[in-house]
Amino acid sequence: MLRVIGGALRGRRLTTQRGESIRPTSDRIKESIFNILGAQIEGEVVLDLFAGTGNLGIEALSRGARKVLFVEKERKAVSLIQKNLLMCGLEASAEILMSDVHRAIGVLHRRGELFDVILMDPPYGRGFVALTLRKLQSRRIYHERSILVLQHDRQEPLPDPVGEWNLLQQRKIGDTILSILTPKSESSTQDVALHEP
Repeated sequence: MLRVIGGALRGRRLTTQRGESIRPTSDRIKESIFNILGAQIEGEVVLDLFAGTGNLGIEALSRGARKVLFVEKERKAVSLIQKNLLMCGLEASAEILMSDVHRAIGVLHRRGELFDVILMDPPYGRGFVALTLRKLQSRRIYHERSILVLQHDRQEPLPDPVGEWNLLQQRKIGDTILSILTPKSESSTQDVALHEP
């Protein structure tokens, strides 16, 4: 069962579909993400890359995010996001971009969009981690205090070096690694306050 686990919509069920094409973030990982972010999610503009069912972005809205932009290329998944937003009454705080993630980053860069929090849960084992980090670095849609929350398989570690990113935290949860990064700057490691669950 897919559900919202915290915030104003806690306990609300979300629609999903069976199959390997969509892998919703588990409650355990989702809880870890939002425990780490804490109140920092409130009032923020969030980007949900590889959005799938919209599970993570909807959780962010439930916990007080001002706006979430969902990026997803699969038409069935986009329909699920639309349905879940409608069921939760969150359409006014959301935008869906049906596109490949790398193309979408270019579109958002041309639009001049900047995001406070970027949630990224790419398909495992297909090289999307390094590719997307490079694309984000070349098309900056974030500022020096932004936070990137990245889920990846333990067999697909972060590239070394990580480019223009600081790795603030890393947590292993089963076969998943949760990596929290911020852009490199003189102040980024001091100014971003994360919680230790």
